[in-house]
Amino acid sequence: MFRRGGGPVDWLVVGLGNPGPHYDRTRHNVGFEIARLLWSRWELPTPKSKYAGLLSQGRAGPGGPRIAVLLPQTFMNDSGRSVGPARGAMKVPLERVMVLHDEIDLPFGEVRTRLGGGLAGHNGLKAVRHALGSPDFMRVRVGVGRPPTTDPDEVAAYVLSRFREPPEEVQALVQRAADEAERVISSN
Repeated sequence: MFRRGGGPVDWLVVGLGNPGPHYDRTRHNVGFEIARLLWSRWELPTPKSKYAGLLSQGRAGPGGPRIAVLLPQTFMNDSGRSVGPARGAMKVPLERVMVLHDEIDLPFGEVRTRLGGGLAGHNGLKAVRHALGSPDFMRVRVGVGRPPTTDPDEVAAYVLSRFREPPEEVQALVQRAADEAERVISSN
C-alpha cells in the first residue's frame, strides 16, 4: 500500500516524449499523449513552464488525490533533469512517481503497469532512474511494437516514426493507458 505524500501533491505523473511538433504522434511520444489526455479528463489548468517542463497541478477528479502532471521539455534522453527537481520540490515518495512511456518489448496495443524493474534499454527511463537514484518508480508501459531488427539505428528510427496503425487504434491505446493510470492512482 502506498503512503500519502507529505508535499503539495500525492502523485507526480510524468509523460515521456520529445518536445516540438516534429515529434508529435510518434511512438516515442505516446507518454505525452497520455499525459495530455489525463490533463483533459481531470480538467487541470493550462500547464506552466516549470522544472524544465510543462507542469499542471490539481486533483484527479472531484475529491481525488492531488496530482501534478509533468511533460519534460528536455528531450527524452535528458528527462531526468526535469523529473528529479520536480519530485524533490514536491516531496513525492518515489513509489508515487508514475512514468508513462512507450515500450517496444510489448506488442502494439498492450498496456502494463509495474513498480520498479528493469529499464529495457529505454534511455528516457535511464535518465529518470539516474535523477531519482532508483528504478523503483511506477510505470505505465505502453506497447508500440518492435521493428524486425535489433540494429540500434533502425530501432531509434522506428520509435521516432509516426504510428502506422489506424488513428482510431492509436487513440484507443492512449485511452486504455490513461484508464490504467487512473486505476492505479485511485486504488492507492
